[in-house]
Formats: sequence, structure tokens, C-alpha cells
Amino acid sequence: MSLSFIIYLVINTLVVLAIAPLFVSIIKKVKAWTQGRQGPSLFQTYFNLAKLVKKETIYSAHSSWIMRITPLVSIAAILVAALFVPLVFVPEPVGGIGNIILLLYLLALAKFFMALAGLDAGSSFGGMGSSREMSISAIIEPTTIIVFAALAFVFKTLNVFTMFSASVASGTTSTPTLILLAISLFIILIVETSRIPVDNPETHLELTMIHEGMILEQSGPNLALMELSSAVKLTLLMALLINLIVPFGLSTTLTLGALVLAIVLFALKGTILAGIIGLFESSMAKMRFFRLPSLFAMAFFFSTLIIIIEVFA
Repeated sequence: MSLSFIIYLVINTLVVLAIAPLFVSIIKKVKAWTQGRQGPSLFQTYFNLAKLVKKETIYSAHSSWIMRITPLVSIAAILVAALFVPLVFVPEPVGGIGNIILLLYLLALAKFFMALAGLDAGSSFGGMGSSREMSISAIIEPTTIIVFAALAFVFKTLNVFTMFSASVASGTTSTPTLILLAISLFIILIVETSRIPVDNPETHLELTMIHEGMILEQSGPNLALMELSSAVKLTLLMALLINLIVPFGLSTTLTLGALVLAIVLFALKGTILAGIIGLFESSMAKMRFFRLPSLFAMAFFFSTLIIIIEVFA
């Protein structure tokens, strides 16, 4: 493993940890503005995480070791997955890091343990949340695989680093296939991060909650890790979308000036996408559970169309 790749691992991890809570706050801020409210500070998510770290961790009397290791497994899996998606610098591929299939497995691992933890506490809310999460996953996972397969067909590779390098080299965002791919990736982003219209991340009281139901029994530092892993997952999916579709500013050289510029431009592009997500959520209500497949079908149709175009073009 080269020195440049080790530097990439450190920089990518630090950037994603530092900027992930900011994007969550921006989405909340935009949603508040659309409702005529001032909204929370852009640093509120950082304050919330710091507050949770200082609190006591309490476990259900019915919980087992699964509840205790889930926050660690979740943050570890998501942080490793974040290494597969360059935020500011694209290194040369090393080993299996960057493989899009392994990326899907890491995301699935975090989701699996979260669902187990929801069941492990013996809470009715956790059980309902885990049941709904697995029901949705049974529908969305094939769609996610098709969307990522479309990525592989468009860029002729299974490695995300190579995809990013090709995107930087071409520098174009106007092709029809990339536009359809952007729509599909945006739908996957909304679904995988449990945002409206799939789920409402702001509620802890409704019987319809999914993601929040699974982490309702978490507390203190464990809850902070779960919230941070959710924010990092949102950021890596945002990075996958914006750095493939709008690669401008993504660095391919390991120099201080290029890295600083890439970080600033990624923060700017991420802020714009977070604002779009906030506006998208504010423009619609949460869908009924049995109407969700119609949303997934759109991403499935576009991705299948892309694969057909790439195969027969």
C-alpha cells in the first residue's frame, strides 16, 4: 500500500466525519425555511452529537450483546464504505477497496445489524421498525443492485475509483444516460437514508416510523454513533451522486492546493444537493407504505433502460 493511498484513507475519513453532520443540519434548515421558520443552527447536529456523548448509556433488560455491538458495527461498516467513495481525492485502486459490490455488502451489513438491534430490545416500536425496514429492503435491494449495475455498464468497471477517474477525465454531465442515472441515484439516496417520502427522520412518536423505531432504544454514546453513521451514509451517497455527475473540482493529484480546493468545492456541491433534498422533502408528504414500490419502480425502470442502451448501443 502506497503512502498516497494511506494519506487518502486519512483525509477521506476526516472529511466525511467533519462534514456529514453539516449536511444533515442544512437539510433541516432548508425544510424549516420552507415552513416559514428560522430553523436550527447549522452546527446543531454537532451540538446534539456532543451532548449524546456525555450522556449515560442505558440498555433494555431484555437486550443482549447484539444491542451493545450494533453501534460499533454500524459506524465501522459505514466508515469503511465511505473509503470506497472518494470525496476530494481519487487515488489508484488498491486491493478490493473501491469495489462497488463490496460497497453494497458493507451498507447491507450496517442495515442488518440495525434491524437486529431493533428486535433485540424487545420493544414493540423496534420490532415494527425492523419489520418494515426488512420489508422495504426486500423491494429496494434488487433496485439498488440494478442501479449500481447501470453504473458499472456506463463506466465499464466495477471500481468506484476508476469510475470517478473516468468522470473527471470526461468532465461532462449532459449525456442522457447520466441524467437518468442521476435520477436513479437520487431515489436510492432518499430510500437508503430513510427520508421523506419513505420515512420521516424527524419523528419519534408516529406508529409509521421505520429508521427511528429501530434506534429508539439506543441512548448516550451508542445513539451518537448511530446518528453519526446515518449522517455519514447520507454523505457517501451524496458524494457518489455529485462526484460522478458533477466531477468538477475532484482532485487527482495529492497536492495541498488541489486538496483544499477540492474540499471547498465538495462542500459547496454538497450544500446545493442538501438544499435540493430539503426542498424535495418539503414538497411532498410521507407516502403510504404500500405505495412505496411505485417510487422504487422509477429507479428500476431508468436503470434497466440505461443497461439496455449500453448493451445495444
